[in-house]
Amino acid sequence: MTNITMKGVTFEPRNVVRVAVAGLGSRGRSLLHDLLGIEQIEITALCDVAPSALAQAETLVAQTNRKAPALLTDYSALCQRNDIDIVYIASHWDAHTPMAVEAMENGFHVGLEVPAATTLEDCWHLVETSERTRRHCILLENCLYGDEEMLLYNLVQSGALGTLTHGEAAYIHYLRDFLFQPHRTLGNWRRAAHRTHNGNLYPTHGLGPIARCMGINRGDRFTCLVSMSSLEASLSEHRDSQLPLDAPERNETYTCGDINLSLLQTAIGRTLLLEYNIVTPRPYSRGTLLQGTKGTFRDFPPGIFFATSADHYQWEPIDSFRERYTDPLWKQFGEQARRISGHGGMDYIMSWRLMECLKQGLEPDTNVYDAATWSAPGPLSELSIAQSSNSVAFPDFTRGHWE
Repeated sequence: MTNITMKGVTFEPRNVVRVAVAGLGSRGRSLLHDLLGIEQIEITALCDVAPSALAQAETLVAQTNRKAPALLTDYSALCQRNDIDIVYIASHWDAHTPMAVEAMENGFHVGLEVPAATTLEDCWHLVETSERTRRHCILLENCLYGDEEMLLYNLVQSGALGTLTHGEAAYIHYLRDFLFQPHRTLGNWRRAAHRTHNGNLYPTHGLGPIARCMGINRGDRFTCLVSMSSLEASLSEHRDSQLPLDAPERNETYTCGDINLSLLQTAIGRTLLLEYNIVTPRPYSRGTLLQGTKGTFRDFPPGIFFATSADHYQWEPIDSFRERYTDPLWKQFGEQARRISGHGGMDYIMSWRLMECLKQGLEPDTNVYDAATWSAPGPLSELSIAQSSNSVAFPDFTRGHWE
């Protein structure tokens, strides 16, 4: 075990948080919109390689009558500035790690979109850079701050579910049409990932909230992973039925199976089933389920079942538990967040909480070890599948500090 860790490290308190946003596509502009709704925040710089994206972001800031930020197309130039406390990075996946590393090397904290990294080497690169520079790298995992997810966390902390034994999490999002829309650059590089990778390519939305409830990296850790993918059929059949015969996409071969299932085990013996599916026709779900000895919580649709439940064939609705377990942040900001922010308001709650930690000099809710751990099932699932779905060891990114 090394004594160097980012666990327990607080931010430096400040009255105003100076924020730069890099990557100003639809996601970056959405994050910028939420930041502009938070007090004691100064947007000092905006960066994107596309001047049109910069212009749209500049307009968002101007509508709030705030001081105009610097506009840059060169990210390295942004990292040389001295008026930034934290950089929000909302670029494409493959750029996350190098951009986060450059920001930390230049003295900035990082808020990093998901997943943080797509290789184990990059996961370790983030950890080692954060530890050496003493800068935080926080995954912008908005699903941690959903109303039901925060209710579940409070339910677990109260002991109402008993001893936790099993969890389930997923990213099920029917994006087949989206992946072929020519004007969607995001769709293009998400589809490209299906050409070159076979595994659980987008694990953090479902995994993060369950891992937090299980105390992963805080008393427990993942130790191994086994992964299987189904055959690929949905993307190729959809392409062939929808696109003209001369479409260049017809030359593509898709490596990723329609559905990936990965099974994780923890040091104290818990299990977690993680699913990835963005190409088959199914309703959106993060597949949330958390099993304890006294009861079970699920979401999509939400419900709770206790050992004392009268009807053993029905989930109890969670509305009767909201008064007791709804998080104070949702009681305070829920109505405003749902009105002005994306993803049901969780985006605003996420940024408000992170900015508050920066202002008050608190330890962030998550750290670089969580960013690496929640991203690692991507490359680990590929490794397991390549080895005939054998079990692969899950790295301990905390180097023993999970205990």
